[in-house]
Amino acid sequence: MPIELISKVPSAPHPTPLLFVHGAWHGAWCWDVHFLDYFAAQGFAAHALSLRGHGGSAGRERLRWTRIRDYVADVAAVAARLPAPPAVIGHSMGGFVVQKYLERHRPPAAVLLASLPPQGAWRVTLRFAARRPLRFLQGNLTLSLYPLVATPALARAAFFSPELGAADVEAYWRRLQDESYLGFLDMLLLDLPKPPEAAPPILVLGAERDSIFDRRQVEATARAYGTEARMLPGLAHDAMLDANWRGAADAILDWLKATLR
Repeated sequence: MPIELISKVPSAPHPTPLLFVHGAWHGAWCWDVHFLDYFAAQGFAAHALSLRGHGGSAGRERLRWTRIRDYVADVAAVAARLPAPPAVIGHSMGGFVVQKYLERHRPPAAVLLASLPPQGAWRVTLRFAARRPLRFLQGNLTLSLYPLVATPALARAAFFSPELGAADVEAYWRRLQDESYLGFLDMLLLDLPKPPEAAPPILVLGAERDSIFDRRQVEATARAYGTEARMLPGLAHDAMLDANWRGAADAILDWLKATLR
């Protein structure tokens, strides 16, 4: 299946490439706004894929029935094509996909950024159902997750801090898309991650102003992988696009440099 891959590669890259995995409703484009050029300028070959049914990848017509294991297969296929095993960086649902990837693969390092916890999506699902019951009902009746992000106001509330300009919010919202309903059920209950006994070095980052995954969930993710959570001040859920995206990028870069020496 053709998978979109956006790559920024410096002339003499670090031996370990980076592979960025986007979250629900997004595509590789969300990493290309700031992160890919930033990490390439720091000497890393930076690659971002669009999971099947997202961005420029094939499979949009089958998106509703795509499973999390299909997304994991996309990450594994792209990683196998790179010159060396990549460090994998997953955001939100992409962090969940990375956790499933770790069950069968051992990359040199992994970063979970504002990631869905291994305990699943039930807590955030209940919270959203309580906040926006009509949107939640519409999504379940239509087997579509797009109603949850169908307006710029909903997108700002879910993903961005108040400091991000309205024009940026509008531009990013226009690139959002539907998400797999069956994948949502996988994240809710059907296919939860099983943290491996011998995991690679893992950085777990939470966003201080995240309206989707709170500190308690970030800390639960870190505990599951035997590490300590770090919270990024001033950032909302879409830390790679938010007004202070450099705070997230710097934290990841510093950790990667220390870990991949």
